[in-house]
Amino acid sequence: MAKSRETWGKKENENKKAKKRKEKEARKEERKANAKEGGTRFEDMIAYMDENGNITSTPPDPSRKKVIRAEDIEIGVPKQEARAYDPIRKGTVTFFNDSKGFGFIKDSETQESVFVHINNLREAIRENNKVTFEVEMGQKGPVAVNVKVVG
Repeated sequence: MAKSRETWGKKENENKKAKKRKEKEARKEERKANAKEGGTRFEDMIAYMDENGNITSTPPDPSRKKVIRAEDIEIGVPKQEARAYDPIRKGTVTFFNDSKGFGFIKDSETQESVFVHINNLREAIRENNKVTFEVEMGQKGPVAVNVKVVG
């Protein structure tokens, strides 16, 4: 007589599979027993969002509704209002290189450093000179033009 081809490992795997099938069937029966009539209702699945962005199960109160006009929505940086100020500024030359023909002026009001080129000078300047100038936007930022030394 021939021996059975089933080994201990095969029997163990079959037993594990059968056990899993029974557990799955038991969970299925338990869900059926605990389920409400008609299953999950649509009303139970709806979620609402309150005015603070939190999810809630209660619908929003129509009396608290805010009306927002599309024209009031600003996307990006708001435009700056035109300021009335004197276009001629005062400052001190912090650096100037005669051989290269450029330097920087520190604005006395805003303490910003403004680039100056030798072509925008009305008279020769040196470091630590007090000057008056106007500011224009260049390719890389503000540039001082019409630079004059103050006595």
